[in-house]
Amino acid sequence: MPTLSTYEKAGIPSAFVIFPDQQECWKEAARLNGLPAARYVCESRTIPGHIDVERVIPELMDALTRPLTPEEQKRGRWEMPDKRILFEGTLEEAEEFYQQEEIIPNLQNALHSLYTDGLPIVVPTEERVAAMLKGTSHKPNELIVYQEDHRVGDRIFQMGSSGKKGEPVRFMPMRRTATVEKIATIGVMAGCKPEFMPVLLAMAESGGGCGDGRGGSGYCISGPIAREIGMNFDVNLLGPGNRANKSMGRASDLMWRNLGGEIPSVNNCGVFGGPTGNCFPENAEALPPGWKGLNEECGFDKNQNVLVRMGASGGRSGSWMPGQYREFQKSGHSGIARRLGVKGIPGPHNILEYIRSFWVDGEGGFTFFMLPEIAMHMYEYGFKSKDAIYEYMYKRSFMPLKEYRLHSVPDVWTNAWKGIEPTSGKHWMELPEDYMVPACPSPMANCIIVMGAGEEQLPYTGGASRDAYSVDAWR
Repeated sequence: MPTLSTYEKAGIPSAFVIFPDQQECWKEAARLNGLPAARYVCESRTIPGHIDVERVIPELMDALTRPLTPEEQKRGRWEMPDKRILFEGTLEEAEEFYQQEEIIPNLQNALHSLYTDGLPIVVPTEERVAAMLKGTSHKPNELIVYQEDHRVGDRIFQMGSSGKKGEPVRFMPMRRTATVEKIATIGVMAGCKPEFMPVLLAMAESGGGCGDGRGGSGYCISGPIAREIGMNFDVNLLGPGNRANKSMGRASDLMWRNLGGEIPSVNNCGVFGGPTGNCFPENAEALPPGWKGLNEECGFDKNQNVLVRMGASGGRSGSWMPGQYREFQKSGHSGIARRLGVKGIPGPHNILEYIRSFWVDGEGGFTFFMLPEIAMHMYEYGFKSKDAIYEYMYKRSFMPLKEYRLHSVPDVWTNAWKGIEPTSGKHWMELPEDYMVPACPSPMANCIIVMGAGEEQLPYTGGASRDAYSVDAWR
């Protein structure tokens, strides 16, 4: 939409092709980009393309050539009212106020909370917000802005924002800005303590649960502050019970609603919606010798505190029984050992060899949430750094072009196979079917976070994020 609006404002006729169920999201996007009556046509999700195009093309050509009406010529970005909402009245009245719901026709008349994530909250009184603000030296009316550049070339880490140091962060999907006081207010609502404020402000700088507008973000805290504020490093660190982990994760959802203005099927077209925000610590004290912490991988010192935004991809897990894994490493018994041909040979062994499905039905890199015990086994096997594993994963991803063409994302990465293959410098269509190409674009497309404890499982998810935000900058 931003690109389309740029073309239209420059006098280049433009129209967008969307699906019928995206019309409300499209209208909101058009208003936000200063083209409240931008033209669009709808294609079908089900009619075969070669049939549907016969219907869509005449409509598209008409949208591109028909003179603009006075209404369509109007310009101007719609700004959502951004007022300070602290309720005055009794506690019972305030609780009722903040639990208000509205009917959303596009959600088949389902109710959607006006201010919350659907759960009860701590009412943000003036006194409670003032106490929360004591957790930072930043002033209440200070805008949340980028403390450092968050751009790589032309790439912007957050949709709707510039990514430049000193520029305001815009919260998706409505591209609103926020102040430190608003983050404190949300921190109170989520049940946070004042000492959590630097983390909450770094979370806000990262987009605050909003990302591209569809939510579902998780956050890893790397650095000493995680222990200072009492985060859970051990078993159940993604589950209930620890106030720091759960309340800060919940705050990201409240930011998404209150700062981003998120409403499903109106300005958020996410299909299932992301999971409730998780906030968890990296266990740097459990890193094997020579392994860097996530803060160091992101260019910070090992004693500096950072928040790293994690993707919303669905998680997977190494599929084995914990007892089988232990026998595999201790004495070379179990089905894992038989598959890898090390039956009867004591460990250490490389468990990554057992997981055969990494690139069977997908592509790209992976983030591994690695228990300290498994990390030490990998170190003892011979991986003396994370980089060594990243390189191993990259090399393992190579496959014949014939197989690579059966995957989904390469259709986009290769510009529908019309682009140039980067290693050979040749056109994709000129390469033989047995030419080997990596399903993982680079070693650093992978990431390892040492965390948690307990039974030996290896959860992993697609993609790797090293988009880090300084927590110390918000103290």
